[in-house]
Amino acid sequence: MAENPMLKFVIRPQSYPEKRSANERAHDFHEISDGFETPKAEDQAARCSQCGVPYCSVHCPLHNHIPDWLRLTAEGRLREAYELSNMTSTMPEICGRICPQDRLCEGNCVIEFSGHGAVTIGSVEKFITDTAWEEGWVEPVQVGKATGFSVGIIGAGPGGLTTAEYLRAAGHEVHVYDRHDRAGGLLTYGIPGFKLEKEVVIRRVKRLEDAGIQFHMGFEVGKDASLAELRERHDAILIATGVYKARDIKAPGVGTTGVVKALDFLTASNKAGFGDHVPAHEDGSLLATGKDVVVIGGGDTAMDCVRTSIRQGARSVRCLYRRDRENMPGSQREVQNAEEEGVEFVWLSAPVAFEGTEKVTGVKMTRMRLGQPDASGRRAPEPEPGSETSIPADLVIKALGYDPEDLPVLFGEPGLAVTRWGTLRVDHRNMMTSVDGVFAAGDIVRGASLVVWAIRDGRDVADHMHSYLRARTPKKQAVAA
Repeated sequence: MAENPMLKFVIRPQSYPEKRSANERAHDFHEISDGFETPKAEDQAARCSQCGVPYCSVHCPLHNHIPDWLRLTAEGRLREAYELSNMTSTMPEICGRICPQDRLCEGNCVIEFSGHGAVTIGSVEKFITDTAWEEGWVEPVQVGKATGFSVGIIGAGPGGLTTAEYLRAAGHEVHVYDRHDRAGGLLTYGIPGFKLEKEVVIRRVKRLEDAGIQFHMGFEVGKDASLAELRERHDAILIATGVYKARDIKAPGVGTTGVVKALDFLTASNKAGFGDHVPAHEDGSLLATGKDVVVIGGGDTAMDCVRTSIRQGARSVRCLYRRDRENMPGSQREVQNAEEEGVEFVWLSAPVAFEGTEKVTGVKMTRMRLGQPDASGRRAPEPEPGSETSIPADLVIKALGYDPEDLPVLFGEPGLAVTRWGTLRVDHRNMMTSVDGVFAAGDIVRGASLVVWAIRDGRDVADHMHSYLRARTPKKQAVAA
């Protein structure tokens, strides 16, 4: 395909929600219509120092060839840059949008160390892959010669989808099972559309469907089939369910109407974005419009909740976090975005009770101080005696993180071994669980983590599963014999 040199670096204009921070806007590349203007993607890529030790790649879980595709971008060789980026990642445009680059590649950029601001690696990654989709450079999955093996993947999130792509490319028959009505996992229902446009996820899933991967949506393992029954259908199984059990707060009034889980709130918002009928929006139980909203937590999920509440038209939005800003687990970039959009952060604070009878009317909180370091090395928060106060709240969103569900019970497989944290126990040499032929990857093994780590685990487990299958006879052939 011939390239138009005047269009190579142009991103088509997109419509964004009204509440969009200056920091977020500055992080994007905008349409360039003046042929004499140097494209911003090229400018950013050219800032890469091509240092001898590529700390950016080292600190990327996928070990993307970042300096190399930045150099290709700077030289105007966008298609080659995309192809190189695509070699190590099944979802580069998604990682470019939602990875916490300030903690990974950009946070370890040599130019950032020198005080001149990191190369905006995530934006370049997003830009070159979006351009590849627009120009038709994204090719179908190249499916290998049929092997006769069948693989079942439980979970249609980033880890499961990555494994599905690699195993389909190896020629295996692949079936993906998920209890939701759409594929994507948290990419679809957990991350707001203003951070990750849903059409970006949909086109990735469609590419896998076009490759012959069969999706079984609305399928609950343990209800529609046990793990043992799926194991009989397939030559190997991958469990990539993620972790969805919301952590809770032990405080009086926690069961009061209006005190809700973060994932329920975000899922309702995303379903509404798809145009689905959402009863919890109609009755207002999961809608922030016109309300005083309090979000409890300091991770990226909490940031998604506060920023979604702003966009829904909340009267006020406060975020309570028991440590200070420097010790919060979420992205500092996200905090800055939220502050610019009008969110009030109440640092060193924790809820002690939820007020109200028929529905929540306020949060009683106490001030905290940082004491001695805990087992993780972080200073443990301690309540300050006599510092209790109350703030109004019509909607309280608990965003305290996630734990694994009890999969041995849920899947009807008592032989499935778990760790003391409830995550699946695997042999780390081959990522296989205690059940032969059943592998596991992503958050269900490592605990709640990043999308990019799920993609990395999905890539790694695909290699182990392929090796396992090559040493065996396909079940269909064995039955025929």
